[in-house]
Amino acid sequence: MPAPVSRPPTSSTSTSTTSTSPTPTDPRAELAAEQARLERARTELARMREHTLSLTADGGDAIAGEALAHTLWLRAKALQDDPATTLFFGRIDREAAPGDGMEERLYIGRRHVSDGHGDPVVIDWRAGVSTPFYRAGTHDPMGLRLRRRFGVEGGQITAFEDEPLGGTGDGGPVGGADRSSAGASGGASSILAREIERPRIGPMRDIVATIQPEQDEIVRADVATTLCVQGAPGTGKTAVGLHRAAWLLYAFRERLARTGVLVVGPNRAFLEHVGAVLPSLGEVSVRHTTADDLVVGGTSARVRATDSTEVARLKGEARMAGVLREALWGAVGPATEALVVPRGSRRWRVPAYEVQDMLEELRGRGVSYSAARAMLHQRLAHAVMVAMERSGDSPDDRVQDAVARSAPVKAYVKAVWPEVKPGAVLARVLSTGEHLDDDQQALVWEEPPRTAAGARWSAADLVLLDELADLLDRTPSLGHVVLDEAQDLSPMQLRAVGRRASTGSLTILGDLAQGTTPWSTASWEESLRHLGKDLSAPTTHLEELVRGFRVPSAVIDFAARLLPAIAPDLAPPESVRSNPGRLDVIPVDDAVAGAVTATTDAAAHEGSVGVIVPDAWMERAGAALRAAGVEHEVMDGTHAEEGLGVRVFLVPATVAKGLEFDQVVVVEPAAIAAAEPDGRTGLRRLYVVLTRAVSGLTVVHAEPLPGPLAATP
Repeated sequence: MPAPVSRPPTSSTSTSTTSTSPTPTDPRAELAAEQARLERARTELARMREHTLSLTADGGDAIAGEALAHTLWLRAKALQDDPATTLFFGRIDREAAPGDGMEERLYIGRRHVSDGHGDPVVIDWRAGVSTPFYRAGTHDPMGLRLRRRFGVEGGQITAFEDEPLGGTGDGGPVGGADRSSAGASGGASSILAREIERPRIGPMRDIVATIQPEQDEIVRADVATTLCVQGAPGTGKTAVGLHRAAWLLYAFRERLARTGVLVVGPNRAFLEHVGAVLPSLGEVSVRHTTADDLVVGGTSARVRATDSTEVARLKGEARMAGVLREALWGAVGPATEALVVPRGSRRWRVPAYEVQDMLEELRGRGVSYSAARAMLHQRLAHAVMVAMERSGDSPDDRVQDAVARSAPVKAYVKAVWPEVKPGAVLARVLSTGEHLDDDQQALVWEEPPRTAAGARWSAADLVLLDELADLLDRTPSLGHVVLDEAQDLSPMQLRAVGRRASTGSLTILGDLAQGTTPWSTASWEESLRHLGKDLSAPTTHLEELVRGFRVPSAVIDFAARLLPAIAPDLAPPESVRSNPGRLDVIPVDDAVAGAVTATTDAAAHEGSVGVIVPDAWMERAGAALRAAGVEHEVMDGTHAEEGLGVRVFLVPATVAKGLEFDQVVVVEPAAIAAAEPDGRTGLRRLYVVLTRAVSGLTVVHAEPLPGPLAATP
């Protein structure tokens, strides 16, 4: 494969978006022209931002003005330039139309940039015309003659590499190579491979310059489509989900600006890790939350208790939804007495049997408890109206409203259809065992609280309270929800996420082999059902990513020894990186002391270092690193990456999921596995921590390795 063109840039005039002349053969001049194009793009972006900042937020009134000011602020923030990156990372040259002789040249970047006349300088990667940059190949050029990728260092273009795709041109400038696809396998592009394998420090970067064809198909799926992505470690499923959110906001901005987009992750450390991706793509309005915080946001209750594993599993089962529904609607009593409404000199009566028919009809409508209760007022008032009309009166709508608000109707409704609170219903269920099966009796409190307000709720309880809150008043639906690490959520947690997208769509990301909770899903079909989606529906699809771009083959092959024991039905991941990476398995006498040595050695390499230890070892490992003078930061699930100058991160095994580091030191695999409630879950946890490395993995152990890892491959 010819090396990419790489020369220091020199000053030159910028190229235009349309060219009729052959591509220059002088690499230095060509590189200088592309750098000049970048400088022009930066100048135009600065002009666009200055224009936005100069606009006056006059919406006609205070509320409209405030809304417009916020919109302009978001626009200006999205137009900020990042000097560490380039505004474009690729170029596509389209074939000239027959008889036209004009070849179209488009620069593909993170956002749209136009000149003062409105003509494009950079095309947003999300635009439809950018699709061929990601999907075209010699087998299907998609109208392209050439694709160019740029090498970038410090925000400057330092190299370019061309890929002829079709037509009868001369193949472009020096450095081009005849390649058949945009993939990173088979030596397709050294610039692409370097970008994928480039060491990283700090939060996750966007992958907009390296999106692969199979990833691009997921990213650009229609907004009405719910996608479930089964992805092996290193396949980029998290980044694909985030880029899908960015693409949807671009392609369906007006719709999603009203309904909103939400990203749900496993913990705060994960959200800190991925939080910079969408802002780097110009999207600053997407909300991020964890599955736990999602339900906390819907209730004033807070976690003050911890359930046993068995109790937490029982509370997370889908049948709890039926228990709560029965308990809530069981509050509606039978109509044993007639409703009597005095009005003027008359007393109007609605028989009990007629009221009972109303109750049954309202219960069967499928609306929320509170909505049905509000309807009952009007139903009773209407029955009184009918009685008035039968007696010869002519009441109008104002009379019906007055009757619905009258004291007798309010008192009657309160008696047969009382107002309830989620906490009171759940406290009653958990203290009395009402509606619970025999095998659910472990849920009953031995010492029930005297009041719901005094209850000590667990994390699983908050999910149940969220379910009850939805039964009382329907949860508003968002336009799109991205759910990562979905395999770890209980059925009740999945229901909580699903109702946030009841009229919208979802992107569900996960890996069945990385399920590490006692309630991990057995299949994606089951998870989708709890989310309120049907895999057999034409708008719901299951996709599988097996090509790994981040985890090197030496690392993934070692971790894959665990797959037959933890997920025998899944295809093993395939690393397509040119660099096999580094794997060191080091037996030691003292695992913590060995970890310090291994961390020092790993820090000699470029990039970030993650030291992953059993949760119970965090204090001991941290003390050992401090004593050795190793500066590090703790990622404990509540905070992370406060200072990008720190390269070493100490991570408990239960928080490692979703994170990536260039160098990873895994300390005492046997202890990590043994900390889980059963052997299979322990091996799955181990599979997770072993696949966090994107360059090199060091395994330090004093105890024997778990069987599948100890065996000779």
